[in-house]
Amino acid sequence: MDIVYYGLILLLPLSALAARRIPIGQTVRMALIWIGIFGVAFLVVAQRDRLTGLWSREAMPDGIVRIPVAADGHFYATVRINGVERRMLVDSGATTTALSEATAQAAGLDLDESPFGSLIETANGRVTASHVTIAELSIGPIQMRNVGADVSSSFGDQDIIGMNVLRRLRSWRVERGLLILNTSP
Repeated sequence: MDIVYYGLILLLPLSALAARRIPIGQTVRMALIWIGIFGVAFLVVAQRDRLTGLWSREAMPDGIVRIPVAADGHFYATVRINGVERRMLVDSGATTTALSEATAQAAGLDLDESPFGSLIETANGRVTASHVTIAELSIGPIQMRNVGADVSSSFGDQDIIGMNVLRRLRSWRVERGLLILNTSP
């Protein structure tokens, strides 16, 4: 269906060329130029997910991180938040990265960034949290900028990496007791 759609789009400039009664050689040359333009546009649109790394280094940093499964069956990553190192649970069931108040304060995050608290549904019920933006978050060689997170005293001491971080990776998977975070092309 896309081919039909792009064919119809290409028909417009070709019909304009035919209506002007331009010599056939020049018409063919212009038609090939238009086909080239639409071909490049089609490739850019079709491959936009792969091309985002060219414009935004924060979305596609370099590196692979392997995290072994802990004795309790979970994966814990050593994460640096604005230069502050923390051991964080990687939770694919968490929509957003969640930080304890102690971690947020140590990392110098602005707890008053958002004037309104958020009501968040957690495994332990609903809690009120403040939304913050982490300027720089790194897991080994993986570096991300401007990562959203929620902060609440209800989270206790456990900091969590959520899907908002995992979704920015090229891929992530569990393989033979290892969580593999991948940002390499």
